[in-house]
Amino acid sequence: MARLYEYQGKQLLKAAKVPVPQGEVAATPQEAKKIAEKIGKPVVIKSQVWAGGRGKAGGIKFAEHPLDAEITANQLLGMEIKNLKVEKVLVEEKLDIEKEYYVGVIIDASKEARAPVVMFSTEGGMDIESVDSEKIARVTVDVLRGFRLYDALNLCVALKVPTRVLPSIAQAIMGLYQTFKGYNCRTAEINPLVLTKAGKILAADCRISIDDSSVFRHPELGIDVAREAPTPPTEFDRIAWWIEEGDLRGTCYIAQMAPDKKGPGYVGYHGIGGGGAILGVDALNRQGLKIANYADTSGNPTAAKVYRAAKVILSQPDIEGYMLGGFIVANQEQWHHAHGVVKALREELPKRPGFPSVILLCGNKEKESMEILKEGTTDLLGQNPIEIYGSEKVYETEFLAKRMRALIDEYRKKREIKG
Repeated sequence: MARLYEYQGKQLLKAAKVPVPQGEVAATPQEAKKIAEKIGKPVVIKSQVWAGGRGKAGGIKFAEHPLDAEITANQLLGMEIKNLKVEKVLVEEKLDIEKEYYVGVIIDASKEARAPVVMFSTEGGMDIESVDSEKIARVTVDVLRGFRLYDALNLCVALKVPTRVLPSIAQAIMGLYQTFKGYNCRTAEINPLVLTKAGKILAADCRISIDDSSVFRHPELGIDVAREAPTPPTEFDRIAWWIEEGDLRGTCYIAQMAPDKKGPGYVGYHGIGGGGAILGVDALNRQGLKIANYADTSGNPTAAKVYRAAKVILSQPDIEGYMLGGFIVANQEQWHHAHGVVKALREELPKRPGFPSVILLCGNKEKESMEILKEGTTDLLGQNPIEIYGSEKVYETEFLAKRMRALIDEYRKKREIKG
């Protein structure tokens, strides 16, 4: 799921006629000061990062006047919260809160539902999982019938929301659902939806995630990489996404796991099949190795797509080995993988004498794939150790991880001697 920052989510809610606090986003302390001057009263300054618990981590602070807002923004900008760097802050009016509510829309993917579920609670400001079930009202949306305003009113009535605020809260629930549907969200929540002492209903905070597959429909959101990730995309991530974006035949998922490699022992990891590939990652970790990236090329990708994936993986500086972890007997024709990997190795390995590779490839057209791999890498073996395995080793993750470790140790020794 492609996540939106709070300020982006509030822009969508505002367009759906959900009231939000007065405020704007700032990238510098000076901008924060100007926004506070425009608001003209005490403000809250909120770090814009994809992480919960910002308040406990010191990422949300209050300022009584514009100069204080400038000083506070200067403190927040550049700090790290859960390994995420704060590059922007949201400067909003400070709310005088009387009551907090929760509104959320999620997808229930169970076979019984396979539909959106709208949730409302009179206990906002905390994780919905920790709220007593009797304080949560839910409705599963019939996607053909849709979600109506009276459905939102019924949710409020079920929890005995006071009549004076019932229409405003129902309208906020309706607006959230319209945002959820209109932007193809996977999740959307307002927490808390607050009632101020002046009687206003406002979305004080929100979290919205867009379905990866629908990002192309919404270029106005400015999402560079339509991938679920805990951190903003790196240049490596952008290049990797270009491979998938430009060719939808099969899957090519590549994510950078260690943008700042510290110390030795990093492996360029190229998996096939999610679950089996993770077993290979675990085995490498047990051998004291770390993966610089995680990749998965499955679903019968073309040789060109596999080649681009392997090329990107091998292009990473400071890795000490390459592993193709096909820990699955795949029904896809594996000679496409063989052709793609051979081409990438032939282009990249001559640049790195001694750099080792361990290749496991199993499944349909395995015999032909083994021939392609062995014939295509024969003339590389004089400079680079390459070990190729088929289905006889598909379950031997420890063995393959140990071979990777042994080859990396040899590679490291040779480099030390030359150095």
